[in-house]
Amino acid sequence: MDLEKKFSALQLAIINNQDPLYTCACPDHVSRQITNLRKLFDFEKQCSGTPNPLDNDLHHEVHVSIAEATKKAHRIMEQCLDEILELEGWDRTKLEMPPGMR
Repeated sequence: MDLEKKFSALQLAIINNQDPLYTCACPDHVSRQITNLRKLFDFEKQCSGTPNPLDNDLHHEVHVSIAEATKKAHRIMEQCLDEILELEGWDRTKLEMPPGMR
């Protein structure tokens, strides 16, 4: 199980590094949530493979469920970031906000 990613970690970092320049910090907040969702997804993938002596099937099912929900949230938030960048008119090759927003 893997995440489909529209934005690389580097692209998210570029967006985050412009935070001090924003008149609106929303793109930064959304990109940070995407990064956090990726961390949660990776954790759940690792955890679902770790044996639990109490109930291995239940343990696995819980972590798979969390990973699947995280996958859905990740897809929604990446689409949201994509729409924000489009609406605000960001330079998509450099991932820079338009000059009027700095």
